[in-house]
Amino acid sequence: MIKSLRCSMGLFILISMIMPLAGQTYGSVPLDKSVYRILEQAALRGLCAPLSGAKPYSRKLILSRITEILDTAVSPQGFGNLSDQERRILEDTRNTYTQEQLGLDWQRGTYTFENYGKTGNLRFSGEAGLIVGSSFSGGLYPQEGDTAWGTDTWLGCFFNGDLGEHFSYRITMAGGVIRAPRSALGTYNTYYQDFKDEDPSYYNQVITTYSQPLASFPYTYKQTWDGSVFNYPDISAGGYTPWPSTLSVGSAMLPELAGSLLEGHIQYRGGRLDREWGAMTEGSSLILNRQASPFLALETTVNPFPWLYFSTLTGILEYYNTQGIKQSAATYQNAFSISMVEINYKAYVHLDFGSAALWPKRFELGYLFPVTDNFFYQNTIGDFDNLSIFGNLKGQYPGIGSLWVSLFLDEISVESAWLEKDRAMYAFQTGTTLIIPWFPFATLSLRYTKIEPYCYTHTRETVPWYSQPSMETAYTNKGNGLGYYLPPNSDELLFRVETLWSNQAGVHIQYQMIRHGADYGSSAVDGSSFWSELDPSGRSTKPVLRKYFLQDGAYQWQHILKIGADYAFAKSSVPVQIFGEAGVVFSYFTNIAGPANSGSPSGYSLIDTAEYPRSVGLIASFGFRLFPDRAY
Repeated sequence: MIKSLRCSMGLFILISMIMPLAGQTYGSVPLDKSVYRILEQAALRGLCAPLSGAKPYSRKLILSRITEILDTAVSPQGFGNLSDQERRILEDTRNTYTQEQLGLDWQRGTYTFENYGKTGNLRFSGEAGLIVGSSFSGGLYPQEGDTAWGTDTWLGCFFNGDLGEHFSYRITMAGGVIRAPRSALGTYNTYYQDFKDEDPSYYNQVITTYSQPLASFPYTYKQTWDGSVFNYPDISAGGYTPWPSTLSVGSAMLPELAGSLLEGHIQYRGGRLDREWGAMTEGSSLILNRQASPFLALETTVNPFPWLYFSTLTGILEYYNTQGIKQSAATYQNAFSISMVEINYKAYVHLDFGSAALWPKRFELGYLFPVTDNFFYQNTIGDFDNLSIFGNLKGQYPGIGSLWVSLFLDEISVESAWLEKDRAMYAFQTGTTLIIPWFPFATLSLRYTKIEPYCYTHTRETVPWYSQPSMETAYTNKGNGLGYYLPPNSDELLFRVETLWSNQAGVHIQYQMIRHGADYGSSAVDGSSFWSELDPSGRSTKPVLRKYFLQDGAYQWQHILKIGADYAFAKSSVPVQIFGEAGVVFSYFTNIAGPANSGSPSGYSLIDTAEYPRSVGLIASFGFRLFPDRAY
């Protein structure tokens, strides 16, 4: 497998270097940049051609879309067109992404140089700069009398540039000081309590369940470090741990090679970076969400016609260090492949669909071959991999808004009462995004998402090419979900309003109601964790393998209200962006009168016990980044 990947990477670089090589960068723009919100709304207004659902986008693509929007929206009078303020925001954004100055540029914190080939036609450029940023967060829980604080503080550097006209490179390296305290809640059986099977390879693993980081809003914290961290002051192998519960140090490296072929109709990239595929609005993807941890992958997007995109990706996933660097990785050796087709009818209808496979690493040509369907390919090679199919359908009226439905299908068997059975493992979402015409680039989003029990999970598999008795193949990377950020057996109602006051300032307000089956304690609900495993036998007959949301055990309810803003002092003597967020989290549990997982529905009621308590949390965060006037 390693040799094949080396050959693939070598071929990837060779093709890049022999193609006609001049000046625009194809390096990706990080997903947290506000330009993605601008482009999403411009597409919603019909001001630019439909964009691919495979993010991130390259710097050149973003520049071309901004120019297209400015050329299309010639009048501020139409309901969906640009106001004068929005036009200024776009022009400022375009300047940010085109601004280059040879030598030292204090506004961007970079040093840039270039060289031309012997013929004078090929331009080679390089740019080096610093990465400086820090955030601090705190949580106050008055009922418990507890407080918590956390930090993500990073210092690093990057080096990037272009090799000719169609190829770009970048490498980012950084070291950080991190703290994200959380508490141990209890234990959880990966199958369910009292599970037994005749096959000894199927057995309960008892895992420790932890709370969400106490100084962050639920399901928003994202790991920023590679591998594991060192708990300060034990900077040694003995202090190498998976989570920074105390003050810790870590590192991160994000390399990337990218370019284009055939006049930009083929975009290709190899790198370790954040991605989001198939999202109908920012952060909504059920397939490959921006909250997923980055991993190294090769990817390609082909756009032969304005209305058609085909995207494919294969990469290597990363283990979660729960039992040491060797033992943990020994049972998690997975690759990931995904392909997606997108069809657009003008600015009115969007349809995408595809399949994904999470598979124990080996030289499996079918998953590496981009036009072989991942889902059906397993039928020809044996049942060892975790497969899924997905689709999104969106209708929109330019200038008004959009309405969409999304489906992620993990496993299902259509039979009598199939919706009540745990083997119906799927996630679905419906939502709408509406334009608010009175504020610049303002939208209102409302969506409902439901993640069924055991969705994104997978029973450990015994595979013939590994000596380990069983391999973990859940739809995860580094212990976090690849798909939606909620764990299985959850639902969410989300309402969000956001606007950009200028190129330098943004504001948002958001409300969420999240409900999730307890994944610890005496009333834990089976199938409520990414670590859950579905009983391999009796899936259609065992009462325990039936699901009744809110009526088969304890469930946590969370009501989250928060407001946030960011502002960039881009033209000051020390260019800096500041950002912050504050809000409140109300949390409580409901439970049924009888035992959990009994196989029949039971009425639920509010509870407040030591095991499942009520709680109020006041959360706030504040941070800064130097050199915000930078496209990456």
